[in-house]
Amino acid sequence: MTDSPSSSAQGVLPDHAISAMIASGAITASPAIPAEQIQPASLDLRLGTKAYRVRASFLTGAGKTVAARLPEFTMHEMDLRPGAVLEKGCVYVVPLMEGLCLPADITAVCNAKSSTGRVDCLTRVIADGGVEFDRIPAGYTGPLYAEICPRSFSVKIEPGLRLNQIRFRRGQAVLTDAALQTRHAQTPLVDQTPLIDDGLGFSVDLSPSDTTLVGYRAKPHAGVIDLTQIGTHKTAEFWEEIHSDNGQIILDPGAFYILVSREAVTIPPDCAAEMAPYLAMVGEFRVHYAGFFDPGFGHGIPARGVLEVRCHEAPFVLEHGQTVGRLVYETMASAPAQLYGTDIASNYQGQGLKLSKHFKA
Repeated sequence: MTDSPSSSAQGVLPDHAISAMIASGAITASPAIPAEQIQPASLDLRLGTKAYRVRASFLTGAGKTVAARLPEFTMHEMDLRPGAVLEKGCVYVVPLMEGLCLPADITAVCNAKSSTGRVDCLTRVIADGGVEFDRIPAGYTGPLYAEICPRSFSVKIEPGLRLNQIRFRRGQAVLTDAALQTRHAQTPLVDQTPLIDDGLGFSVDLSPSDTTLVGYRAKPHAGVIDLTQIGTHKTAEFWEEIHSDNGQIILDPGAFYILVSREAVTIPPDCAAEMAPYLAMVGEFRVHYAGFFDPGFGHGIPARGVLEVRCHEAPFVLEHGQTVGRLVYETMASAPAQLYGTDIASNYQGQGLKLSKHFKA
């Protein structure tokens, strides 16, 4: 079936429906959107030519525009066209090349791309009238902006770089726990006994069978990561290996870690998924995610979820098998034309513990 913006099918809109939205003007862009920006269940968003260094993160607020509020917070303006370095610990707002003119029955949600989250670069989308980050209401018409705050490393960017992605929904099509149980019984969603409780829970792997390497910790005084370059950075210059032979590690306050899930997860071709925290009360740490999993992730090829972990006020003992997050599954409005890792070049299909694509293999 070919979707169009006027279709009534409920669920996450697939790639061909996104193409139809571009053709109809529901998604606007300058310059035009190339085909490689369209993913099976999302659209990559491109940075524009300017960045505004702001004093603090902010939400626009009902009835106000980002452009009108920027002068309140802007410290200086940067031209990104020659390439520019965003300093860690600073906050920037970058107008995106894409805008929206959404139909009245379509909402949108944004998230960082996987490679963005893995270098601890906090990035969120803000919109005119916005009272939440990364959430775009039905019928929204206007521009989009990326708020970027590099946390562990300074990063180099340029116009056209894709740090964020956007997913479109018609209605709500979240799979209930009963539906997840049924699906897992028919075709396993994880390679372990499933923990299904308001989504599919997953845990941390701190006891791999063939190595003591369980993760990486960001070095506090590393250089600049050039986000325009793939496979060129030396791991040892930015990351410290974390080893464990007893199934536990102690998280240091303020430190950023890359770990991996114990479970290999599968996203069926007719579903999409989004990562969510498990419980705020599980400990003095936060597991945050570049949260979209496209149809076909792990389908036929076991793939783990990479965990981006930051410890808060006190050192915390994290133990093997501890539940740290959950996957919320949704049905697709219709099948995508392409699946993750099958018909497109997907960097993280079949992944285990893996840093971002910017680092040498």
